[in-house]
Amino acid sequence: MAKVISVLTAIAAFFCSIFSIPFYANGEKVDLSKFELVFEEQFNGELDKTLWSGIDRLPDGKTTVRRGGYWNNDLAYTENGNLIIKLKYLEDGLDGGGAGWYSAGIDTSTDNINGYEQKYGYFECRCILPKCARSWAAFWLMNYETFNCDGSGEDGTEIDVFESFYYGDFIDNKVSSNLYYDGYGEGKQSKGSVKNLVRGNPYEEFNTYGLEWNENEYIFYINGVETYRTDFGGVSKNPEFMLLSIEMGENNEEIPKDLEAEFIVDYVRAYQYK
Repeated sequence: MAKVISVLTAIAAFFCSIFSIPFYANGEKVDLSKFELVFEEQFNGELDKTLWSGIDRLPDGKTTVRRGGYWNNDLAYTENGNLIIKLKYLEDGLDGGGAGWYSAGIDTSTDNINGYEQKYGYFECRCILPKCARSWAAFWLMNYETFNCDGSGEDGTEIDVFESFYYGDFIDNKVSSNLYYDGYGEGKQSKGSVKNLVRGNPYEEFNTYGLEWNENEYIFYINGVETYRTDFGGVSKNPEFMLLSIEMGENNEEIPKDLEAEFIVDYVRAYQYK
């Protein structure tokens, strides 16, 4: 029966991808019995900056340009047991940055004092997506070998467990999962999933987004139900670290400058195969 469900899911995904039709997860449920929990961040208390540091190794209070805005570590903090990554427009800029949209990205790279990386297993984030058109929230994994241009993703692949940049679309309760390797220049290789619908309102309600990663394939989940699987790039064979981020997309001139949005994360978990 499991194989039948998997085949039907693959067929549905194939036709939906051809016609760019988003669909609800309808595959197999993730089997957590084959894993053991090895990492859990519930964001109780202050943000542990020995574990979570700003992407690009930003020192606290510094600003860097990111796509259609800026990243600054001050925009990531904890509140009421959740991680909050704020997105807002700052007319006067912040820490040397000009006027524009500010947000943050944090990661668990082992460049951090207590950083964390893992090869294979199941990774999951429970979160509420930001309510802002052109915003780009994500839970993802990568390593520095992702930048190697060698024709293979086996040394490192950016694995986007989910990306959310559809708020304001006619149908906006959707996310996608994407893969990149061989850097981010002309040689970049990429593959995206069909857009997946999320039941309810993901901009006001918590949902889980998961990835099972083994030596053969990547399997993506929403609320524990499979959405997509692939072995694109040959599958990364090296440890990778986790990232949580928002960035403002380009062409954002029509977004009201008094708008503020939040990427709210309840927890991040990583499981290893038993």
